[in-house]
Amino acid sequence: MSYVATAVVRGKDGWAAAELDLSGAADVEEVADRVRDVDPDAEVSLLFVESDDSYFVVMRLDQGEDLRIFGSDSAFAQESRLGNLLLGEVEEPALEIEDALAAAEGEDRDTPTPEPDADPVGDADLLADLGVSAHHLLSLCARDGMLPSDITAEIAELIGFADELEELREA
Repeated sequence: MSYVATAVVRGKDGWAAAELDLSGAADVEEVADRVRDVDPDAEVSLLFVESDDSYFVVMRLDQGEDLRIFGSDSAFAQESRLGNLLLGEVEEPALEIEDALAAAEGEDRDTPTPEPDADPVGDADLLADLGVSAHHLLSLCARDGMLPSDITAEIAELIGFADELEELREA
């Protein structure tokens, strides 16, 4: 499986982005250590993993601690070593995707509600204080035709690190 892992950290000077190599990581704590190494003093550290145009995972550390993870589909943990590494220990289910879609439909009645075919897992609220509610995150993951890179780009726009992400992707 091919993947892109992008660490985005918010430190004293604002947001910064860097690509991470997750190969050889033994467990999710080692992945978290690699994210911490990007900026050990960061207030917020995020890791966005986009795999095979199908799966999306976001990991969050606040001041290097309190690891929180969300995955767009539990199938990722069963289909790849990387998915199992990131989501294998995630037990807390995300909010029901149908509830998120219904809430999103209430916000925009002109958009038809797609049938969800994913089973999101983890902490869907992990970006709420940064401006991306659990319902919005779930609706992004369920939106038909939305690639993991599209989800990351929309989150980047909402949170405020779109320029840093674009600069990294163009490098």
